[in-house]
Amino acid sequence: MVAADQLSKAEKSIVERCELRLGYRFNDPSLIIEAVTHSSFADSRLNSYERMEFLGDSVLGFVVCEYLFHEFPEYLEGDLTKIKSNVVSRRTCAKIGRAMKLQELLVVGKGVGSSSGQVPASLLANVFESIVGAIFLDGGVTAARNFLMPFVVRHVEEADGGGLDVNYKSQLQQYAQKRFGLPPFYQLLADWGPDHSKWFNVSAQVNKKTFCPAWGKNKKIAEQRAAANALAELAGEEPPFSQSHPEAEQ
Repeated sequence: MVAADQLSKAEKSIVERCELRLGYRFNDPSLIIEAVTHSSFADSRLNSYERMEFLGDSVLGFVVCEYLFHEFPEYLEGDLTKIKSNVVSRRTCAKIGRAMKLQELLVVGKGVGSSSGQVPASLLANVFESIVGAIFLDGGVTAARNFLMPFVVRHVEEADGGGLDVNYKSQLQQYAQKRFGLPPFYQLLADWGPDHSKWFNVSAQVNKKTFCPAWGKNKKIAEQRAAANALAELAGEEPPFSQSHPEAEQ
């Protein structure tokens, strides 16, 4: 562990910039310095972000899996895996890194873009994961989870289409918030089938108007389909799932 008073002026500047951007204060500031140092600048690859990235990748996967396990108790392993794969993908990590402007925190050698914004997506994904690893080493799984959860929740919501190609719940949420300043409400109307294979009938309600209900093999899918029905009705179209009774889908 390296104390803050043991750092050089340049290192202190790096730490302060990172802590401000990340919203996290490090007990061991040397961890974040390593996490944002590219191998082109480090005196050895062992002192670059690469090992930290390896750890951060696993921490990210764990936090996402833990959240999915508790958030979707009705989803089978295959459904959970599909969402997880999307959330922990290099594309998503790079997207988060770009949104956080992590290129401005990178310590790189000549020939590697940083503050100019000319940073490969793969590098942004790498440094995001390395930062996760640094926070985990510094504050444990609780600190890592607290840092990650805002990203995890948002990207899980985007990835969970309830078996559909489009996340209709997200679209209906945006419509309702913009039009009425209120979120949509989903009401469970009925369920059907044995406990191990139960289906659910759900309707969406926006500003006290209830739309055509839909069936789904779990509540999440039923809500997605109900949202799709609501969006269709709002557009003056036929609800796509108005006849989707469980017996017709088995």
